Amino acid sequence: MHATRRRSLAVVAATTLAAPLLLGASPHHGHTPRDPAKDAAELSRQLVEKASAKDAYRHLRAFQAIADASGGHRAAGSPGHEASAAYVHELLRKAGYKAGYQSFDFVYTETLAEKLSVVSPTPRDVPVKAMTYTKSTEEGGVRAALAAVPDDGTPGCEASDYASGNFTGKIALIKRGACSFAEKQAAAAEAGAVAAVIYNNTEGVLSGTLGDAAAGRIPTGGLVQEEGEKLVTDLAKGEVTVSLEIRELQEERTTRNVVAETRGGNAAKTVMLGAHLDSVTDGPGINDNASGSAGLLEVALELARTHKTPADKIRFAWWSAEENGLLGSEAYVAKLSEAQRDRIALYLNFDMIASPNGAQFVFDGDDSDGVGEGPGPEGSAQLERDITAFLDARGKPHTGTDFTGRSDYGPFIEAGIPSGGTDTGAEGIKTADEAEIFGGTAGVAYDPCYHAACDDLKNIDMAHFETNIDVIAHAVGTYAYDLRSLTRPVPATATAAERAGDQGVREGHAHGVTR
Repeated sequence: MHATRRRSLAVVAATTLAAPLLLGASPHHGHTPRDPAKDAAELSRQLVEKASAKDAYRHLRAFQAIADASGGHRAAGSPGHEASAAYVHELLRKAGYKAGYQSFDFVYTETLAEKLSVVSPTPRDVPVKAMTYTKSTEEGGVRAALAAVPDDGTPGCEASDYASGNFTGKIALIKRGACSFAEKQAAAAEAGAVAAVIYNNTEGVLSGTLGDAAAGRIPTGGLVQEEGEKLVTDLAKGEVTVSLEIRELQEERTTRNVVAETRGGNAAKTVMLGAHLDSVTDGPGINDNASGSAGLLEVALELARTHKTPADKIRFAWWSAEENGLLGSEAYVAKLSEAQRDRIALYLNFDMIASPNGAQFVFDGDDSDGVGEGPGPEGSAQLERDITAFLDARGKPHTGTDFTGRSDYGPFIEAGIPSGGTDTGAEGIKTADEAEIFGGTAGVAYDPCYHAACDDLKNIDMAHFETNIDVIAHAVGTYAYDLRSLTRPVPATATAAERAGDQGVREGHAHGVTR
C-alpha cells in the first residue's frame, strides 16, 4: 500500500469512528431473567424500536467512503476490506463486546480483462463475466471456433457430452445446470477445448466461481441466457468464430473475519448471526453486502446500549472472502471443535437486505416449498416459522427461498447447525406476481447493480432495509432469552406457501455461485 493510500484510509477511519457512537467500555450488567418469554418479548420490542435503517445508513456511508478511498471496492484482501473490518471491530470493542479477528489465507482475485466478440460470420460483441479462479488467456485473448455442448439435461458434466463433436482447439459453449462450473470447464478441458463459456439457464447475469484456484483448467466466462441461446442458434447454421479474452490476477493474500460476542450469557446456548463484509472488486458493494453488515452492526450496538446481559450468549460475525466462495465462514466452521459446534444453537444469515427492486425472501428451512435443495438441519424449520410469524404480525409480505448453500449459511448447514435468514434478491428477475405483491418492476433484476460499480449508496431500498433490520433485532431480542421455539414442532399442514399467502415464485439471491 502506498503511503498516500494509508493516509487517506486513516482519515476515513478516523472520521467514521469519531461519529456519534461513544459507547461505554462494558455496558453489560448482571440480569437474572424472571420469565424467559417476557424478557425475550421486552428485549425484542426494545431492539426493534431502537434499531433503524436511518441509523444503520451511517454505516453504509462509512463503507462507501472507505471504498472511495480504496480504488472503488472493499474486496477481501484489499485495503478497502481491511478498513471496513477495522471500522466494525472498533465500534464493537468500544461498545463492550469481546471482539476479535480470525485471519486466514486465500487466493485474491481481480478481473483484468473480460471480452468476447463474434469474429464471423457476423461480427458483434457479447458481454461476458470472468469466472472467479478462472485460468487466464494470453493478453489479447484467443481466437477459435465455437463448439456447443448438447443440452442433454446434464450439459457439459460428463466426458460423453463431448463425444458428438470435435472440441480440440475450440471454445466450448455450455449451458448452466446439473453440475458445478468447475466440473464443466474441467470436462471441456479434457476434451481438448482451449476455453469455455457457460450460459445461464435462467434470466440474469451469470457471475460465478470455480471454487478455488486449483480448480481452474481453462479460461472460463459466464453469459446471460439470451446471448448463449443466440450463439447456439448461430452454430446450428454453420461455423462461428469468436475471440475471447479472460484474464484474472490471482495472488496469495491474508484476510480477516470479525467476530464479536457478549461477555455474558450461557456459552452452551450461543446464538450466532452473520453477514459478509467483503465486496467484489467491481464496486463498493453497498447492497452486497454492506447492507447486511450495517444492519447487523446497528442491532449489535443497540443491544449494547440496553446494558443487559442476555441469558444466552450472542455472537456476531462479519465474514470475509464470501465473494470468493464462502471462504470466511468455511474457515470459521472448519476450526470449530465438535463441542464448539454443539454450543451454537442457531445461525442466521443476512446478505443483500436492501435490494432496490427486491422481494422479501425467507429461507425455506423445512423445504415445504419443494424447490431445489432439501430442508436445513433440525431447528431450521422453526427459524423460518419465527421469522415469517414476525413479518406476518407486522403485515409484511414474504416468500420462501431455497437453501442453495450459496451464501454463508452453507458451512453451518453442512455442520448440522440450524440455520435461516433473509435476503431481498440479487441477479434473479422479479416476476409479475412478485411485483404485484412487493412492488417494483417485473422483468428486472432484484438488484440491477449486482456485482457492479453502481452498487453504491443510491442502490438501497430503505423500506426493505428497515424490514430486515427489524427481523435481525427481533431475532436477537428473542433468542437472547428464549430458545424454546426451536423445539416446538412446525405443523406439517402449515406449509411455507400457506404461511406466506402463496406468494408466488421462490427465487432468492445467489452468492459464491459455483453451479
